Amino acid sequence: MSRQSLSFLRPTLGLLVFSIVSALPRPASGNDLTAELRNLPYKIVFESCQEGNWDLFQVRADGSDRVNLTRTPDVNELYPHVSHDGTKICFSVDQGDGENKSRSVYCMNADATGRQLVAPNARDACWAADDKSIVYLKDEFTKLALIDYATKGVFLYDVESGRNQPHPNPELEHLYGIGATPDGKWYLATVHGGMGFAHNILAISAWGNRVVDLKIPGCRPDVSPDGRRVAWASGDYSIAVGDLDFSGPEPRVVNAHDILTSPRPWKIQHVDWSPDGKYVAFSRGPYKKGLALSPALVGLAAPDWNICVADAGTTNRWTAITTDGNSNKEPDWIPIPDHQPQP
Repeated sequence: MSRQSLSFLRPTLGLLVFSIVSALPRPASGNDLTAELRNLPYKIVFESCQEGNWDLFQVRADGSDRVNLTRTPDVNELYPHVSHDGTKICFSVDQGDGENKSRSVYCMNADATGRQLVAPNARDACWAADDKSIVYLKDEFTKLALIDYATKGVFLYDVESGRNQPHPNPELEHLYGIGATPDGKWYLATVHGGMGFAHNILAISAWGNRVVDLKIPGCRPDVSPDGRRVAWASGDYSIAVGDLDFSGPEPRVVNAHDILTSPRPWKIQHVDWSPDGKYVAFSRGPYKKGLALSPALVGLAAPDWNICVADAGTTNRWTAITTDGNSNKEPDWIPIPDHQPQP
């Protein structure tokens, strides 16, 4: 082919390449994601510290319609977890000062009525698969220790009878961030320096003594509503998802991969699946390793931390849904079945 022919084709080839590139799918922007979230039939509840006091706040999935649920100036509400039917919330309460400060587990209706004590000197509560019981961790010490793994023993609280029952395995200790699988057979939690483990994510039999190391690095696992996937903080600056496989003799996680990465010093933690399994909420804020306790810890001041939501089906498609930076952490989704999309 002559140089003249190549010269003639060059503009045509350029237009063809431009057309192909223009037709390729592009990642949606944060604004596009916000528009999606605006019509989701769910809300999100989280802990936040306003003027020195912690309360539980509720927002729509896009961050609009923010409401203070608890409004208690004399105690601090933290670590909310919503029942699967969306009608109740279990949470932690810190009260007292100095040597007298303690943490307890409470529950209430989703509209903040009907508040009742579940257990004193306890933390990290979640709902059992049938919503009839609350799973919680007992504090290792009478005096409140802010470190997340200062726990000894797993307990179940029957909501109807008010009775507490210990887990059959008395050796469970130094756990945090416990959650139940939808079939009610397993709990997933992080262990730190207990039961012969260093820092591992474990699957714990709900009704027996089996403890299985899932062999994935990181902490704070959360199981998807269908029980098929798990999300967790795979590092201080990354969040991963993987498939939960219960087909073999022991549970395992396969196809693990990061869906979110964050530049230092912006730590990302506290991941939670949306009820439809399409999105995850998480906390994000500045963090610098050192001698001080991590701002990711429950009830610890975390300036410039906010709640964010990400698309779980792709990589690094996310948006912040709070912006005040007032220690906004520990998000948990609230299903609202009767919600109608906004125009």
